[in-house]
Order: sequence, then C-alpha cells, then structure tokens
Amino acid sequence: MAELEVEIVAADHFVWSGAATLVKARTSDGDIGVMPGHTPVLAVMEAGQLEITPVNGSRITVQADGGFFSVDNNRVVIVADNAQLDEAAAAGNR
Repeated sequence: MAELEVEIVAADHFVWSGAATLVKARTSDGDIGVMPGHTPVLAVMEAGQLEITPVNGSRITVQADGGFFSVDNNRVVIVADNAQLDEAAAAGNR
C-alpha cells in the first residue's frame, strides 16, 4: 500500500513526522486533502487544524498558525509559523 512521508515543523521546534495515508489542511485557496499519488503542490497554509491519518494508530490533529504546505513524490512537508499537537495526540506520542 502506498503511503505519504509527512513532516511537520514549526519555526522553532519539531512537531511530528511519520507515515500517513491522508493529510488535510486549510490553504489560502481552500481545504486540501492529500493521499498517496497526489500531484505536486506548494501552498500558503491558513491558521487552523491539520488532520493526519497515520498508517498505524489514531488520527492526529495539529493546531497551526499558518505557514507553507508542500507535496511532492508522496512527501508532505508542513512548515508552520507555530504548531502544537493536540493534547490527546501529544500524550500518545510520549
């Protein structure tokens, strides 16, 4: 099964990385959902919630204050001004 390689970083700290089957975010052009095989995209990300469906485990949500969203060759890189894992996700990743 194909999967995405996802990396989320904030301006001053690492947030999350791992394999996923789906990533959702809000961009300046509207909501985007990315699955394996998606065409390349570079977008300005709006403040809001990111949703990641990891290959293993429960859905992860991240609160982000805007930034950039890049997709290329099944790799998703999100560089946010500021971002934090939601509490339930943070507790599960310790």
